[in-house]
Amino acid sequence: MFDLSPEHRAVQAAARELAAAVEPFADEADEYVEVHPGVRKLLAESGLARHVVTAAYGGASDELDPLMIAVVREALMYSSAHLDSMFGMQGVGSYSLSVGGSEELKQQWLPKVATLDAIAGLALTEPDVGSDLRAITTTVVADGDELVVNGRKSFITNGGAADFYCTLVREGDGWSMVLVPADSPGLTVERGADLIAPHILGELSFTDVRVPAANRLGVPGKAFSLMLQTLAVFRVTVAASGVGLAQAALDEARAHALAREQFGKPLIELGAVAQKLAQSWTDVEAARAFVYRAAALAKADPLGHLDYSSMAKVHATEAAAQVVDRSVQTMGRFGLVRGSKIERLYRNARPLRVYEGATEVLLDSLARRLAKGAR
Repeated sequence: MFDLSPEHRAVQAAARELAAAVEPFADEADEYVEVHPGVRKLLAESGLARHVVTAAYGGASDELDPLMIAVVREALMYSSAHLDSMFGMQGVGSYSLSVGGSEELKQQWLPKVATLDAIAGLALTEPDVGSDLRAITTTVVADGDELVVNGRKSFITNGGAADFYCTLVREGDGWSMVLVPADSPGLTVERGADLIAPHILGELSFTDVRVPAANRLGVPGKAFSLMLQTLAVFRVTVAASGVGLAQAALDEARAHALAREQFGKPLIELGAVAQKLAQSWTDVEAARAFVYRAAALAKADPLGHLDYSSMAKVHATEAAAQVVDRSVQTMGRFGLVRGSKIERLYRNARPLRVYEGATEVLLDSLARRLAKGAR
């Protein structure tokens, strides 16, 4: 089994402490479609967001450690999807800036990301474009010392809450990335759709939005590499969120099965119930070992091990769906109560199999890689 270093365990303990502090109002936070002030305050005070920024800009270490981020996300998702998303998006939303931004731009924004004085956003998808990002239609045109952005982005996490958006755009025959501050004239944000698991979502419209040419991230027309690097580092951390949610669901079902008596004995002594719990325990531990190993590989060579991050994401999020479903079944009618923790976990599990790479899209990509001889 994969074991964590003392440093990872120390940060894990801090993340669990934060999760426990949020637990009393996690139900409320997970219904929010804007930034929950209590969650933001506690996350900022914890200093954990420093793990998504490098030390040169107020971060915790000289290079980002996907395993450290994964360990934190596992602990946070155990209590609250809102907390997990707020932490995770600070990294997902700012990574293109960390890798492709100018020194001046990084100095301007990254220290604020580390302290949560600025909320980060990543604008990729559009009304008619989801997984096929090469089909985006939002454009950027260079005009002297400015860049002009036009188009729409849809289902954007932190839309309306973010202070800046790293935005994927078409530029000629290629794809570029531009940092657009939220207060840029011509950028308007509408609230996004209401999801089964409430989430901060926004619809972004760019109408002749002008930003300095220095806000370009990376090389003109070559931004797909930035996007792939973001996925290579952070996709495996979504898998870790799946592990945290699955563990929470298993713990809820186990506690119920120990306390609830039927036919003269605790539920956990009934064979069918006990087997469901045992299978869920097996699934959680297998997913955790896979995620930790894939995250460790991602630190050494994120793009070179993207296949493993994708496999871990598929395995852990699909396992979470199975574990939470078994947990609801184990709890019987009590698992169906609206407003209960298990109901919240059941709803929060579903989006994990869609965002940052839907299961089917990832499996299709892995199948192509397998056909080419990847191992």
